[in-house]
Amino acid sequence: MNSTHPRGGPIWITIVFLLSALSEGFDVQAAGVAATGINRELHATPSDLGLFFSAAGAGLLIGSLVGGRIADRVGRKLVLITSISAFGAFSLLTAFAPTMSLLTGARFLTGIGLGGALPNLIALAADISVRSVRNRTIGVAYVGMPIGGSLASVLAFLLPLESWRHVFLVGGLAPMLIVPALVAFLPGGHSPSTTALKARAHGRGMFQELLGPDRVLKTLLLWLSFFLTVLTLHLMLNWLPLLLTGRGLSKNAAMAAQAGFNCGGALLALCQAALLDTQWRWISILVCIAALPVLLFCAAVSPAWPLTFGVLAMLLGGAIIAQQIIVYASGSACYPIEVRGTGVGAAVAAGRVGSLVGPLFGAALIASGHTAVQVLLGVLPLSTACGACVGLVSWQVLRSQQFSET
Repeated sequence: MNSTHPRGGPIWITIVFLLSALSEGFDVQAAGVAATGINRELHATPSDLGLFFSAAGAGLLIGSLVGGRIADRVGRKLVLITSISAFGAFSLLTAFAPTMSLLTGARFLTGIGLGGALPNLIALAADISVRSVRNRTIGVAYVGMPIGGSLASVLAFLLPLESWRHVFLVGGLAPMLIVPALVAFLPGGHSPSTTALKARAHGRGMFQELLGPDRVLKTLLLWLSFFLTVLTLHLMLNWLPLLLTGRGLSKNAAMAAQAGFNCGGALLALCQAALLDTQWRWISILVCIAALPVLLFCAAVSPAWPLTFGVLAMLLGGAIIAQQIIVYASGSACYPIEVRGTGVGAAVAAGRVGSLVGPLFGAALIASGHTAVQVLLGVLPLSTACGACVGLVSWQVLRSQQFSET
């Protein structure tokens, strides 16, 4: 489906997608890069930090599930703009919260806005794309997430620890500046189609749309893939700087490696998205799946040299975020346009459960006395299960040739 808009051609729409994802990625990463400063000022325990990290995940779960469903009824553009405005406002609130309890509450509200934004951003990217470049467009829409996270890491690197609140100030102001561009350049987005209205008239609810006989296996595999990939991603996003300092790196070296994690993820995610539109898609998927456990093992046993960990972090981010691209492309291809927001939103919500569990899992390992090496090795079984699910769901979609559907 191609959409045009009198105020902007495709290049401007792509730029708006990228900027929106940049702001979301910055806000998602903000908690992780500010953790050391929060810990020093507010004397947070590992459990406090785990709840703080997971509060956004809980909000993201609610926002993803509700935002995609509402967008299929009232239009994606309206819901996207509302969601981005909300997470900007609540990120500003986070910057002024004086206690861990208020910080955690503000992150929960930020998460609701974040959760409503991403499913509609991806669904809009799929809606407006032609078949031959659909996955590349989805990749561009998503890749701003790790780039935004990298910018958060760079800002934290430049700021002293006691200035951690500035990270949330920037994370709140940036979305507010992007909203006018969304209003001006985004197409109107999907509004309820005749098919969708007929489905509602016949009493088809969300579960019938997603778990009907022709979609149940793909939907369940998609949910499990999102859960495991996002669990792994958020565990690394939130705990990697502290794990690297635990392995002997300085604070600056750990922050530089975290930025590399996001930059490597962005670059390889774009490559992965482009390859999904070609005959090399299967090779790229298999390489991505095999690389993740190998890289985690190397990160656990390699000498604590800044250059070594910089390279490993880039490759590790690439392997994890490229798997995210695969499941987002699969999710967009699994559902027709009239329920795409609902389908992608439900899948993202399953992933948000992973974003809730991942930081808590890391907190539990650290609180129980595990070293940084043991935590990294403890993620290996998760990464293997994650790769198996990503391979299965992409096989289900590719086998039915849904990556090539118009």
